[in-house]
Amino acid sequence: MNVRGIIFDFGFTLFSFENPSVEKYFDCFNRGMSKSIKVLKQEKIIEDNDQILEDFMTIFNKKRATYFKLAMKTKEEFPTTLLFKTALAMLKEKGYEIQEEKIKEKFLEKLAELYHSCEEEEWKPDDMTRFTLETLSKISNLKIGLISNHPNHKTIKNMLKNNKMKEFFDAIVTSAKFGKRKPISDIFFHTLKRMGLTKNDAEYCIMVGDEAADIIGANRIGMQIILKEREYEFPYEKEINIPNLIRIKSIDEVLQYLN
Repeated sequence: MNVRGIIFDFGFTLFSFENPSVEKYFDCFNRGMSKSIKVLKQEKIIEDNDQILEDFMTIFNKKRATYFKLAMKTKEEFPTTLLFKTALAMLKEKGYEIQEEKIKEKFLEKLAELYHSCEEEEWKPDDMTRFTLETLSKISNLKIGLISNHPNHKTIKNMLKNNKMKEFFDAIVTSAKFGKRKPISDIFFHTLKRMGLTKNDAEYCIMVGDEAADIIGANRIGMQIILKEREYEFPYEKEINIPNLIRIKSIDEVLQYLN
């Protein structure tokens, strides 16, 4: 393949969540929420009152489920910062006193980062991820990008930074920051632009991902595609019916498809 750029998905492509399950995800969210609530109480934005905290959790969880369904249907992203902002506003509508003047964007970002912090502990780079990225980074004129459907941009950057991999990427794009999710074409075009490439370069770029959103979205704009097969099957996965689709088991196998 004549390749000018390569874009990776994050989860289950470069990093894996060990023994994933709905229960384990929700345990991460619950532990992260405890950290966020601790800060809300410390800053006196909400009172340390059992009824208020119970109502806040109920509102937050219902809104999270609603936003998730909407995101799946519309491919619009509803970032975690918006989730906290909306939940606090709805709590005020119920008649509780909320210190709104303290709820600034940076504070919402802090709450979101804490909420996802336990999730960060579970995602680990695959064995061959560093080797693959280091090898690709040494290829002259090759641009490297990343696109993740994740509701908090800082979480993805933290995990790359903490594993000393952030420097390998010319562009790191998340649905949280862009506002739309894969397979929407715009997020792929936006990433190519951030990498210093154009729409016309799409056919000379590879997308490597583990699910339909990655593969179908990239294929739609004419990119070359590689499916990273994972060990786990997730519910409600869409089938990928693309003839002659390249499939790999280990991420370092992408190297054989670059000149």
